[in-house]
Amino acid sequence: MLVAKINERLSDIPGVAPGFGYAHAVTTSNGLAFVSGQIAVDADGNLVGANDLAAQTRQALTNLQNVLHALGADWTDLVKLTWFVTDTSGLQDLRDVRDEFLRPALGDQPNPASSLVQVAGLFRPEFLVEVEAVVAVGESGR
Repeated sequence: MLVAKINERLSDIPGVAPGFGYAHAVTTSNGLAFVSGQIAVDADGNLVGANDLAAQTRQALTNLQNVLHALGADWTDLVKLTWFVTDTSGLQDLRDVRDEFLRPALGDQPNPASSLVQVAGLFRPEFLVEVEAVVAVGESGR
């Protein structure tokens, strides 16, 4: 039986607003990292892209990219993305922005596994999108 142990909890990520009461990522002994949901806030905690799904997606992915770098990982190490959106009518905007980040790294490879859930709301009504990830970081955990 494979049992994974927690290696590290990362809460202080350069370029990402601090999470209050949670880690932005947790690495495990089996080589995975679990990244908390990233939203459209800048390093100072200010909303980026009010009422603009593309701008909010871009900021959330910028935050995710910063977490990946702190893990010693990049876009090619993504195992799974889980998206939470308040309205699916802008799904193509989300996909276009996602591809701005993933296509340069992945080329013609398929995107990572992905789920998208439409929710009634996120933790504040002005947020339109949140993305969390599972990342392969190697057996050392980071």
